[in-house]
Amino acid sequence: MIGEDELIKRIARAIPSEIGQRRIVSRSGVRLGIGDDAAVLALASGSDWVLSCDAFLEGVHFLAKHHPPDSVGFKSLVRATSDLAAMGATPRFFVLTLALPVDRTGAWLDAFLRGMGRTARQLKMRLLGGDMSRFPFVSINITVLGEIAPGLAVTRAGAQPGDILYVTGRLGRAQLGLELVKNWSFSELKGRLTRQNGLFRQHLYPQIRVQLGAWLAQHRVASAMMDISDGLSTDLSRLCVASGVGARLWAERIPRIEIPAQFRKLRLDPLQMALNGGDDYELLFTVPRGRAKLLRKAPQFSDMTAIGEIERGKRILLVGTDGRAKPLKPGGWDSFRGKSSRDAR
Repeated sequence: MIGEDELIKRIARAIPSEIGQRRIVSRSGVRLGIGDDAAVLALASGSDWVLSCDAFLEGVHFLAKHHPPDSVGFKSLVRATSDLAAMGATPRFFVLTLALPVDRTGAWLDAFLRGMGRTARQLKMRLLGGDMSRFPFVSINITVLGEIAPGLAVTRAGAQPGDILYVTGRLGRAQLGLELVKNWSFSELKGRLTRQNGLFRQHLYPQIRVQLGAWLAQHRVASAMMDISDGLSTDLSRLCVASGVGARLWAERIPRIEIPAQFRKLRLDPLQMALNGGDDYELLFTVPRGRAKLLRKAPQFSDMTAIGEIERGKRILLVGTDGRAKPLKPGGWDSFRGKSSRDAR
């Protein structure tokens, strides 16, 4: 079955497009086109604008029966804006296209807007406009714009052999939240949100690393960077393809969650969740060894973990606790490759 990356290439071939990174800005002002977390436009004002868009669909990315509407509003804007953080840009504006059934235009919409408004205030973003229409289910499409100094946007394509590979946070938190949410209806979930909020937070109300992404770009510390939205195994593969390199990871170094005792009956594997769960919106980035000491000055330094290194070639290897290295294949989310453990993520 054809995958998402192949479909993107097909679209780019069929429609006049700006593709890849340009050493010289094009006449249309494009510095970076299709193939990364976001596009980059060079403006006459002296700044680069970073542009991206994201869809958030009922039945695919959320389930109305399980997910609170304020979480849907909050997360839909966070997801889109995470691409800006992954480039090192400061979020500024967004445009919203919203389609929904008539029966969602009352209390559901009010709660949805409260959640989105909360995200916008946290990220200091302003809504510029958009479009609304009637539709049988909720469809959310958001275009986000961020600002960065000329030429500082960090892409996926700069990793070099010998660079150290880092992630932020503990991976698999969002997957755990999803597994728990799927076990309860929205009405059952209400009472649990206050008592066990930490278990659900990264799935329902994810936080993104805007400040850290901007610091890594401004200080030219990261050689390549992207957000972990589809799972470490899948997103690392994309970074390596873009950079033309391979990687070696140490399983014991990958920061992962601990499954609370009361949920061990679900038989969840923390390492597999960290590798393939995704939806955490943490940063995955590479740093040349000579610049690694600078990270001690970075915001949220204590949340970073070195999990491996970039190597020559194209293989991505996972070294187990027994010292044996095995190929790590992309096992995260892909909308066009059958069922994932994160359906309705």
